[in-house]
Amino acid sequence: MPQTLAAPGLTTGHAPFVEEARNRGELYISQPYDQYSEENHEAWRRLFARIRPRWEQYANPFFLRGVEALHLPADRIPRLSEINRRLQPLTGFQAKPVSGYVPGFLFFDCLHRREFPTTITIRDKDRMDYLPEPDIFHDVAGHVPMHTDRAFADVLVRFGDCAHTAVEMTAEIKDHGERVRRLTSIVRAMSRFFWFTVEFGLMKGPKGSTVAYGSGLLSSYGELQHAIESDEVQRYPVQLEWLINQVAEIDHYQPILFVVESFEHLFELVGELERWMRAGKLNNVAPCLPEIAEADLRSFMDAA
Repeated sequence: MPQTLAAPGLTTGHAPFVEEARNRGELYISQPYDQYSEENHEAWRRLFARIRPRWEQYANPFFLRGVEALHLPADRIPRLSEINRRLQPLTGFQAKPVSGYVPGFLFFDCLHRREFPTTITIRDKDRMDYLPEPDIFHDVAGHVPMHTDRAFADVLVRFGDCAHTAVEMTAEIKDHGERVRRLTSIVRAMSRFFWFTVEFGLMKGPKGSTVAYGSGLLSSYGELQHAIESDEVQRYPVQLEWLINQVAEIDHYQPILFVVESFEHLFELVGELERWMRAGKLNNVAPCLPEIAEADLRSFMDAA
């Protein structure tokens, strides 16, 4: 009797296909869909089923429309090719599968080209609540529905513009130490801005309510409700000087969150960020988290 071989699986931290790609130095890869195991699909089903009611209650309306426009499946991990076929005509964006961490400039440059680096692995079904690194549920269920909205998609492209400005402004600095110091401060400011908006942003919703648009909230069953309802969370109207100087921590629910009026407002803020960069106002932001990895700095320096 012939034996049926089980799919090897694409579980975060245990995915031979991804590990081999990394060993070959391949950052941009394919999504080998037939390698997802039944346990991988079961993890997606559980994550999707439990968070859907909270989306209806706490997510912004643009996100909910995006979930429907992309036909995100509830019963299986999505095929990125199907997602892209529906997404590209709306805003020009595409989900681009990657083998893991994308260094800073390369990440922002992808956004500049309307490509979103997308992890293809999924967390283990026994680790539903917290994962210190992105997986396909965070990227596709948390980020990608927002990419169906034209105004939000333009915000991401504007972030990519800022990365190119950072390279342009620091390329001519002769002193290596000063160049590294200034780039570290600028990249830290950009990272904090991205963290408190695209990842953990709140916005004004219908009838004076507050709703979530940040993917870190929209992909987290626990933090989504906590961000909107908990008295432990401080929620402030967004201010650029706060965004770029506020410490960003990854190992607990965010105690401070910022509220934008609209995505047009957010687009204007990214433009202001770039103007502050050109004026030298990002050269000495507050130190501490996030730490800026050497690979991130090198990616900006190599881009010059």
